[in-house]
Amino acid sequence: MTTSSEKEKVILITNDDSIAAPGIAALVDAVKHLGRVVVVAPDKPQSGMGHAITLGQPLRLAKSNLLGKDVEAYTCSGTPVDCVKIAVDQVLHAKPDICLSGINHGANHSINVIYSGTMSAAMEAAIESIPSAGFSILDYSLQADLSEAKKFVTLIVSELLSKPADKHLLLNVNIPATSAEPIKGIKICRQAYAKYQEKFDVRKDPHDKNYYWLTGEFVNFDEGTDTDVWALSNNYISIVPVQFDLTNYEQKKQLENIYNF
Repeated sequence: MTTSSEKEKVILITNDDSIAAPGIAALVDAVKHLGRVVVVAPDKPQSGMGHAITLGQPLRLAKSNLLGKDVEAYTCSGTPVDCVKIAVDQVLHAKPDICLSGINHGANHSINVIYSGTMSAAMEAAIESIPSAGFSILDYSLQADLSEAKKFVTLIVSELLSKPADKHLLLNVNIPATSAEPIKGIKICRQAYAKYQEKFDVRKDPHDKNYYWLTGEFVNFDEGTDTDVWALSNNYISIVPVQFDLTNYEQKKQLENIYNF
């Protein structure tokens, strides 16, 4: 008789770079020996979509062989969050044991977590009481070397699956780009206070009308040595526990004393 603890783990995988991105193939390869892997990913790049969902048009879901014939995979015409929702309701018909998102090409440290489709997919799973983690590498190139990243993904996910996890667990995992210096290890961090100093580059189209291209420089205002930005700049993997409850509890206490009518 098979007990619940002996049942094969179900691992839902998604991303925001699309099912064709090398990062999702690397994520699948890193964890496919740990359980039943099911992939539901966008059919086109969805970076920067945040927690957007599709309401005004239908979603399309189709089987895909892009990740190999031995991988159960589907494409979805919607956002990363749509992928998680439709995977649970129409593909798995149940909640998986864990949801993994990534590996994103480009870091999702600091303020990037707000805009990230990668992390929003993982957050949607956590909202639905599915422990989750988003993985990103500090390398925007689609030719990035993901071999070292895969080793740490396997290590982290193995640990998560080895013991009961908080049902709302949500980890933001960022991995340094491969360099001559090996990754030093893993740091549990807080989110750095950093942001983009942005501007719009104004250009002319062929009809002499203005169009605008958002540009910017990432600036770190946080001098702490316990942040995700510090960890990555010092060749550590950063893991930031994230929550979807956005309440500022300290300010809540202050406001209760002010607006006490």
